[in-house]
Amino acid sequence: MKYYLLPLGCQMNQSDTERVRTVLNRMGFTPTENEEEASILGIIACSVRQKGIDKVYSRILKWNDLKQSRNCITFVSGCILPADRTRFLKLFDLVFTMNELPDLPDMIRQYGTNIYTPMMTDKVDNSITYITTKVSDKNHIINPSANMERFWVIQPEYNSSFDAFIPIQNGCNKFCTYCAVPYTRGREVSRHSKDIIKELKGLVENGYKSITLLGQNVNSYGLDKKGEEINFAELLRRIGKYGDSCGKDFWVYFTSPHPRDMSDEVIEVISQYRCLAKQIHLPIQSGDNAMLKRMNRNHTIDDYRHIINCIRTLIPEATIFTDIIVGFTGETEEEFENSRRAMEEFKYNMAYIAQYSVRPGAVASSWADDVPKEIKRKRYHILTEELMKHSLEYNKSMIGKTVRVLVSGEDRKKGYLTGHTEGKIVIRFYSENKSLCGSIVNVKVTSATALSIEGELIGE
Repeated sequence: MKYYLLPLGCQMNQSDTERVRTVLNRMGFTPTENEEEASILGIIACSVRQKGIDKVYSRILKWNDLKQSRNCITFVSGCILPADRTRFLKLFDLVFTMNELPDLPDMIRQYGTNIYTPMMTDKVDNSITYITTKVSDKNHIINPSANMERFWVIQPEYNSSFDAFIPIQNGCNKFCTYCAVPYTRGREVSRHSKDIIKELKGLVENGYKSITLLGQNVNSYGLDKKGEEINFAELLRRIGKYGDSCGKDFWVYFTSPHPRDMSDEVIEVISQYRCLAKQIHLPIQSGDNAMLKRMNRNHTIDDYRHIINCIRTLIPEATIFTDIIVGFTGETEEEFENSRRAMEEFKYNMAYIAQYSVRPGAVASSWADDVPKEIKRKRYHILTEELMKHSLEYNKSMIGKTVRVLVSGEDRKKGYLTGHTEGKIVIRFYSENKSLCGSIVNVKVTSATALSIEGELIGE
């Protein structure tokens, strides 16, 4: 018997999917990429953007057509807004939150298909009656962050043999007005640091080279357990000390932090330890103070500037990535221009630029989405051009330098391998030695574009 999983959205959903896979594998199912042959069909959904939810509806309509000709179970979990959850209850067989994942085997057995022994209730016409109570219904109290330890204790089936995610925290308390995460993930809950470090050590001992600590707001780690748990800076320090003592070569990343909670101490710790990757993702969302206030970000551009200056001073080699929104409610030309100026000032290596879309449940969902789509697209392209200008300048400055590269696989260009630097700059180089995948090699940079570099392998 086989299962098919479709993860959508962010790295957290990708990580959650690894634990879903563990549960299904332990039940005796095997994964497949062919939906037509799967007995279990599942989606790890993302309600953060409408495009992600549209994909869910498209797929479940297809799956429900499949059910007309054969027995299978469909389920959905992940980041789901209450409004979407209500609709999904009518479309999927099972709807559950990630903290309910340990109960998935019982859910599937209770629901029943011919995968498991069905209940034969009418021997006259030989029909089968299934238990059809869904896990979540209108009376079910949804608390996505409750009992997360039951979820985290599940050993994930990692997607890669050299690149892994470690969840350290779930939920968010910030309630940015554009954001749905507090309603899909719940309030902040921190995982026990001893379990995080144990998982990390296991990965390093098994040869993993890139490890990313995940959370909706990683640098508020431990604040929900004051007096019981360490803070984020101390967590990084302990990981750094382990990295120095173990003799292994690996990089540790984290995402995403919030400027409001990013302390100088965190930056100092990163500067001190070799295994803590010199790449920082720091979402700005807007370069205008009035807009940041409407977004309920609770920091100013001066606050953000202080963090960037601290990074440039203590970790001058660090690359900096960001997230930014164009076309949020009421965004004026002046407010947008301040965002463009911020892009110009901070010279990001990468920026994930989003055109604002309303998310039901978020505070701003009751506000007018009053920036026309064509204006959003125009502003998106302007910021993209600004990003390309500065990323190209940085990438060109690397020409002639030798950089360390984690090789991830074959490039689209025949005979080439691809990977990324410690700063997560994408690079390709000529080599037909596929055994290099998953290892860190030295590459001399020979050319550059705005979003990638190319080089020559220095030895093997």
